[in-house]
Amino acid sequence: MHVVITGASRGIGRALLDHYRALGHDVTGTARHDADLAPLDVSDPDSVTSFAQSLSGQPVDLLICNAGLYEDKHHKLDGGYPAQMWADTFATNVTGVFLTIQALLPNLRAAPGARVAIISSQMGSQTRAPGRSFIYCASKAAALNLGRNLAVDLKPEGIAVGIYHPGWVRTDMGGESGDISAEDSASGLAERFAALGPDTTGCFQTWDGRDHAF
Repeated sequence: MHVVITGASRGIGRALLDHYRALGHDVTGTARHDADLAPLDVSDPDSVTSFAQSLSGQPVDLLICNAGLYEDKHHKLDGGYPAQMWADTFATNVTGVFLTIQALLPNLRAAPGARVAIISSQMGSQTRAPGRSFIYCASKAAALNLGRNLAVDLKPEGIAVGIYHPGWVRTDMGGESGDISAEDSASGLAERFAALGPDTTGCFQTWDGRDHAF
């Protein structure tokens, strides 16, 4: 199985990379700045195009859209959340997801039963509004909506799309107070990805297998 993971230099992405490599799969991990991984900045259309060209002719069985930004964690409503931060976050967390999937459609179509996993967050659920972190929450809600709509359009082609909450993970993004390790999250997510198919496409699930309210 050929697995492509965006944002694989650290955190959940690195844990997923290690998980699939340990199982003997062919894994292409990407990062903006890591000599050991394929170069990809999902917020840069030219970079996405170049990455897709580097995989020309290679089927992709599982595409994991994991690359993400969370820069507004400690911002305050009064005076915080600058416009450029909105643009940068959406360019990575939403547009970057779409551009990556779009560019790799030929690779996904070449793999029977291909799957796309989009890492969103429970913070993007309209039923769980935590307040603050407005940019991140809005971007993850958009990623959830994007995944749901892509699932509809790609289902006739046999490509399943799932959206996932990885848990509150102890990473640079999640902080040291997280509930679970990156390794536990990756292991649970991998089980979810393995179960993804035509009957579950469009799902929004947690890392440990619970259906999450939209």
